[in-house]
Amino acid sequence: MLINFSVANWQSFRDKVTLSMVASREKQHLERVADTGKSKLRILPTAAIYGANASGKTKLFNAMAFAQRFVTRITQPDSLISREYFKLDKQYTEQPSYFSFELLIDEISYEFNFSITNKHIVEEKLIKVLGSTDKVLYHRINGKIELSKEYKENQRLVFVAEGTRDNQLFLTNSVDQKLTEFQAIYDWFKYKLILLGPQTSHRGVFDMDFMSDVLAKLDTGIYKVERKDVPIENLQLPEEFKLRLFEELSENDSAKIGGFNGEIEISKKNGMLAAKKLGFFHKTSEGKDVEFEKRDESAGTLRIMDLAPVFQKLLDLKTDATYFIDEIDRCFHTLVTRSFIETYLNSCTPQTRSQLIFTTHDVLLMDQHLLRRDEIWVTEKDEQGCSTLFSFGDYKDIRYDKDIRKSYLQGRLGGIPKILLWGSEVKNFNKS
Repeated sequence: MLINFSVANWQSFRDKVTLSMVASREKQHLERVADTGKSKLRILPTAAIYGANASGKTKLFNAMAFAQRFVTRITQPDSLISREYFKLDKQYTEQPSYFSFELLIDEISYEFNFSITNKHIVEEKLIKVLGSTDKVLYHRINGKIELSKEYKENQRLVFVAEGTRDNQLFLTNSVDQKLTEFQAIYDWFKYKLILLGPQTSHRGVFDMDFMSDVLAKLDTGIYKVERKDVPIENLQLPEEFKLRLFEELSENDSAKIGGFNGEIEISKKNGMLAAKKLGFFHKTSEGKDVEFEKRDESAGTLRIMDLAPVFQKLLDLKTDATYFIDEIDRCFHTLVTRSFIETYLNSCTPQTRSQLIFTTHDVLLMDQHLLRRDEIWVTEKDEQGCSTLFSFGDYKDIRYDKDIRKSYLQGRLGGIPKILLWGSEVKNFNKS
């Protein structure tokens, strides 16, 4: 689980900002706050991030996506680090960008942080949090990696530390060299942090019955999703591609291709390639089946199909991944968006280990019957173009029963386009 994420000198974030998933003393919706046992942390299952256009919501998403790529990919020797520093103040050009993650993995808390310039790692540190004490597993600074006492006796780890390039994280290099000491941290970034932008879909193949049920209940007109046999020559696949599939597939094996959760399935049977394609079935007024193709469906329906597998995973009590969805409400009616989020939150218990972070403009979700104050976050940009991030939990005078949407739209809580404030005076709430 994600505990805290911090970033500084990255795109529009000049100063350090922190997205905290640690529950405050807020008493609402306690039944869904995760009880983490030994760590005694109370972790929230969700965070909704609001803000005006160009205020920094997607920049936060981009920062987390960059960190994920940087941790999980090997850099080439002498290659530059593709960081994007704060460009509206020249003094930040050469200053390092900072990233920090606090994670809960198998009931153990870790803090992993690193600072980078375009050319090298300035600092990198991994800390294991043990109750009231912190144990530094390793600390890299000024080009030197200092290992903890227990790891200094591991000659292979010492060798890898000495051979880590200036533009490569030690964590990444150790895993690449098949060392397992920090594998759990690496695996969280690679497998447990799932980032979905407005134009991307979940790569996992969905369950047909679940998808059919969701589409039917959300009034899309579709009552069934099914794979139907199609002549492979009708798919107009390049001959060289079919030849490669034929050579790579074993008998009775299959491969799913296409941008939409494996829209086409190609299998090898009796020495021949066979194909199935997704069909979306509607009913005529006479009750007869009519098959639609993907291109026949609306953008909103396709978006539901993109995100339904995510929510299927979130509803699985065994899921321990953190999903970050940018613009979760794109192409959605507000009631559809709320239905997804409400269904997930209603499934959460103190044993839940999944998390959902999302950006949105849908103010109808800004409802204390749905979200806690410390689950509602706002990005705001100042006159210098610097973005900040804060939670409604920071305000001391918002009652638990208050309709906060009106105050938000009036600008009293920040995070709205300045054009709405022309000619008006706004009374602000006070932060604690």
